[in-house]
Amino acid sequence: MMPLAVYIHWPFCKSKCPYCDFNSHVRERIDEARWRAALLAELAWWAEQTEGATVTSVFFGGGTPSLMEPATVAALLQAIAGHWHLAADCEVTLEANPTSVEAARFAALREAGVGRVSLGVQALDDAALKFLGRGHNAAEARAAVDLARAAFPRFSFDLIYARPGQTVAAWRQELAEALALAGDHLSLYQLTIESGTAFATAAARGDFDLPDEDAAGALYEATQETLGTAGLPAYEISNHARRGAECRHNLAYWRGQDYLGVGPGAHGRLTSGPARFATRQLKAPETWLAAVEGRGHGTEEMVRLSPAERRGELVMMGLRLAEGIARDRFIAATGSGFEDAFGDRLAPLVEGGFLELTAASLRATPAGRQRLNAVLGRVLA
Repeated sequence: MMPLAVYIHWPFCKSKCPYCDFNSHVRERIDEARWRAALLAELAWWAEQTEGATVTSVFFGGGTPSLMEPATVAALLQAIAGHWHLAADCEVTLEANPTSVEAARFAALREAGVGRVSLGVQALDDAALKFLGRGHNAAEARAAVDLARAAFPRFSFDLIYARPGQTVAAWRQELAEALALAGDHLSLYQLTIESGTAFATAAARGDFDLPDEDAAGALYEATQETLGTAGLPAYEISNHARRGAECRHNLAYWRGQDYLGVGPGAHGRLTSGPARFATRQLKAPETWLAAVEGRGHGTEEMVRLSPAERRGELVMMGLRLAEGIARDRFIAATGSGFEDAFGDRLAPLVEGGFLELTAASLRATPAGRQRLNAVLGRVLA
């Protein structure tokens, strides 16, 4: 049976963070019963298109899905179990913010079927949290992590680094505190300025400056060293875990497996015979909602990927992983080996110490992952 990861997008937040370019929206009122019905309807529609699949993971992302009522989460999980086979070790993750209001729902979310929570802590310093526009303070973050540890079998939390004025010494100290709080997984993202965000406007005005390339590189290297020494090496550029504790849902993306995207703006990748299709949902929440209510689904686009596009996606996603891209998986998906697909573009990167090419896989070295955009530009030129 075809393995399938299911992503459900809840597009609403209490406020929009200044660095965020995700499909998230602030609404004064939300008719949750209506939204629940629409998400259930779209799951039913997609179940007909993917009959016989086995769901290996479910991921509630956003937006802020911890703002959903636990009863909605339970209803969606019950529907998934009714539509598809469930793997015995199916992983169910929900993203949450560490405000006291949301943390109070953890026990109910666990009862609803969530087995793993991912907390958007982002910093363990009140001044940094204020700069990042977060709705919680450091004390609330620590308390939420403790509640998550008590409520869920597995938990993780995110931090953002390369903030204005951040030094390596201060970051190492913050990482030490994070490791004291952490379970078996941490996500550590470098702050970048995304077009269309409030930070893009502020940076253009000169309100703040991010660390330069050398300083950001030093922070990245400190991250890899500190987490590796602590037994949570990077299995992906921004994600660290003890062996066996990787986020299985996200591994499905990075390994090029099939996944279903449900909800406003959600993307998916589905295989049918020899063909691979990219799906995309209508982005605006109200537009998506009206489409589902009118025709049973909110799909805006379903496009067959060309062989070149398929190869490109496998490389862009797979080289993010420390394990790289398995040769047999690449051949099965594209019909060619790495050498045939990319010709003489690999050799200079291998010789330069940025890629490793073996009989089993193609992977980026630590130096290559630190400069992955440049490496990808060369491979996919």
